[in-house]
Amino acid sequence: MRPTGTAKQLEKRRRQALRVLKAGKNLPETARAVGASVSSVFRWYQAYRKHGLRGLKATPTPGRPPKLSPGERKALLELLLEGPTALGYRTDLWTLKRIAHVIYNEFDVRYHPCHVWRLLTQLGWSCQKPERRALQRDEKAIAHWKRRRWPYIKNGGKTWGPSGLPR
Repeated sequence: MRPTGTAKQLEKRRRQALRVLKAGKNLPETARAVGASVSSVFRWYQAYRKHGLRGLKATPTPGRPPKLSPGERKALLELLLEGPTALGYRTDLWTLKRIAHVIYNEFDVRYHPCHVWRLLTQLGWSCQKPERRALQRDEKAIAHWKRRRWPYIKNGGKTWGPSGLPR
């Protein structure tokens, strides 16, 4: 399994291991110093002996390249932040199917709705469920009720105000 870190960070770790080896440490001590296995340090040392510093160079990350470039991802994030209603949807709720449709319309890239989730997590988004609230909700009246009436009800009618009367 590939260790965590960018290709440059991993190359830096390999170069550090080489410096530790050149300082006279043995393979197990070097492996502990750089946080790698002994076999990895030995492989790096062999690559250095065979190819020089070129043998320690960073290699590209394996795997399929992303469908959206970093610039397109940034543009997608801006579109998502505008909200669905700005793009012509009737409700202000993003769904995976809607986002897949936006990606196809804007960037001509097809994503299956089930795979849009991976892209969203890479962009730092998470699943959010909208709160269910009545349209006629009066926030001022609710705040007043919580501040004035609820303490009185909660204590069984035993809460008294500053004037000596029940609230």
